[in-house]
Amino acid sequence: MNALTSGARSGLRSCGRAAADWNARMLAQAADGTRRGTRWGRGALALVPSALAVGVLGTALAQGALAANFSVTGQPFTLTSNGVQGSGFGAVVNTPAVGRPDGTTTTTTAMARVGFASAGLAGLCGIVHQTIAGVPYSLLLTGGQKVTAAPPAAFTTDIDASNLYIQATELQAYGPTTLQNAVIGQSADQVTVAGKPLTGALPGGFGLGSAGGEGGSSITLHGLNATAYDAEMAGALVLPDLKIRVVGGTATTC
Repeated sequence: MNALTSGARSGLRSCGRAAADWNARMLAQAADGTRRGTRWGRGALALVPSALAVGVLGTALAQGALAANFSVTGQPFTLTSNGVQGSGFGAVVNTPAVGRPDGTTTTTTAMARVGFASAGLAGLCGIVHQTIAGVPYSLLLTGGQKVTAAPPAAFTTDIDASNLYIQATELQAYGPTTLQNAVIGQSADQVTVAGKPLTGALPGGFGLGSAGGEGGSSITLHGLNATAYDAEMAGALVLPDLKIRVVGGTATTC
């Protein structure tokens, strides 16, 4: 029993000396200002807010409780839907500030800013392409019915949005488009959506507005494909079955 106790004490002393030596080395390395290894604690803490934000955003959007802005700095993304029915419709051409990855901005890209005081969408698919360490991946945001490559001839909306704005370099419908009570060529600064002028509108610039006062114009798009830099829901967005997921490769459909 005494021999066992003595051996155990000797082992503990050896471990203690080894631990002390290791600790001294770590303190010396830390003192020289050189960063070594990965700071897992800091990295994990940095990821927590992002994960929580995505979870809270998904819940709030699904409940129609949150205004939201969907954008990627300096990079366009794709928004598609089987169809859109909107009222209080307006559009202007502007040159918004576009952020670059290095933190600077440019205002040399002409875009269309399209707004809807109220809009119904037949499903929604948003695709963002990104690359990390040379490996491509895609972020997919979907809601409502499945968006198909070939839009149906007739559609039923299942997503409701108010004060919806899209800033895009291209916006295309794949079927017949019905535009009612609209003025094509209205001065951009006279175009309003939900009682407010569209951001970046210039006097004398091209505008598409309402012929019947605020909220008088309407549009029906059979199929929608937009190359956008910004999608803003200044009001509420109510959509069923919201999903946010990341897949490998360069996805073209949801």
